[in-house]
Amino acid sequence: MKKTYQKAWFLVLPVLLLVAFNALIPMMTVVNYSVQETFGNNLFFWEGLGWFEKLLNSDRFHAALGRQFMFTGLILVIEVPLGIAIALAMPRQGIWVPFFLVTMALPMLIPWNVVGAMWNIFTLPDIGLLGYFMNHTLGIDYNMTQDPFAAWATIITMDVWHWTSLVVLLSYAGLVSIPDAYYQAAKIDGASKWAVFRYIQLPKMKQVLTIAILLRFMDSFNIYTEIFVLTGGGPGNSTTLLSIDLVKIALGQFDLGPAAAMSLIYFAITLLISWLFYTLMTKDDVK
Repeated sequence: MKKTYQKAWFLVLPVLLLVAFNALIPMMTVVNYSVQETFGNNLFFWEGLGWFEKLLNSDRFHAALGRQFMFTGLILVIEVPLGIAIALAMPRQGIWVPFFLVTMALPMLIPWNVVGAMWNIFTLPDIGLLGYFMNHTLGIDYNMTQDPFAAWATIITMDVWHWTSLVVLLSYAGLVSIPDAYYQAAKIDGASKWAVFRYIQLPKMKQVLTIAILLRFMDSFNIYTEIFVLTGGGPGNSTTLLSIDLVKIALGQFDLGPAAAMSLIYFAITLLISWLFYTLMTKDDVK
């Protein structure tokens, strides 16, 4: 019997301990705040599960969670098919391959706060390029600071511009890994483009698409900086997603107990849905 050596674990053990330490202390702090009430001066009073019960029965929490789900659902419905379509259209060989790959990667290199600031200026009604074009050239009354629909259209467009590239690059990696023999066999059989996509390309991209969907779900479900810089959660509360509402409660109102309870519920929802996504997308894989 071949002997198995486990010494390699000692090389990664310091990293695992460091990550566990950095994650454990903040998590325990949040758990501690979630079951207590404080009025400052380092005075705490036991609250138990009261914050969790109030949050789960709160219309404000339900509204913010609903907006969060709507945003993430729209993002996945738009970005995943669009990313696959762009990846299919990109060349597999030739001098244009590096150009398209670099072009696709450029939006992801821009920091989140800069993206929000860019789109904020870009969409100003009178001086922004998009805002001026919509209002004065097309004659469409566009003002995301006053119209909730315009605000939603803007944040969706911003995220599609910023993160569709991730789906494109992952899908492209899956496509270029398909051996030419599959395409040659499909050509001999006279398969249509749709048949090639349905029975060759899509199954071969399944693993990278699983990663893409999980990453886009987790990132879009926890988005904060871009939308906060762009709309601040407005107009009114129309774009106040769960992440923005959480920060408002924690820093704006300084209600640390409810904010800690909300963050734990937020974390549990993200973890649960990510697990469901992964389970459903890999249930037919060969063990």
